[in-house]
Amino acid sequence: MQTILLITNYGQLQKILGVKVEPAPDEWDRGYNVDFFIKVKDKYIGLQIKPAGHAYITQIINELKFQKNTHEKFTAKYGGKIFYIISVKEGKNKIIHNSETIEEIKKEIERLSKV
Repeated sequence: MQTILLITNYGQLQKILGVKVEPAPDEWDRGYNVDFFIKVKDKYIGLQIKPAGHAYITQIINELKFQKNTHEKFTAKYGGKIFYIISVKEGKNKIIHNSETIEEIKKEIERLSKV
């Protein structure tokens, strides 16, 4: 698995994807469990950044189940999917643990660009 250094929680994603990654409005965080978003035309992709580690694994699994419904509502309203970015600390740096998600986000950006 490839690891990618994070400048900030979303700064490296912004650099890798070549698109603006913005903090989500508070109502999106509360209503859809979205921390950041990417706007593609008139659609939105949601991002949820979670810390990783043994202490968080059970919490993340439980949240995935709980948040599935809110994520489906986001997709229905805004057109794009929500992706989890799992962040781990490596020394003083944060890295994206699930770097394969970046390719999925690229595909979603491409799909929404064609809609």
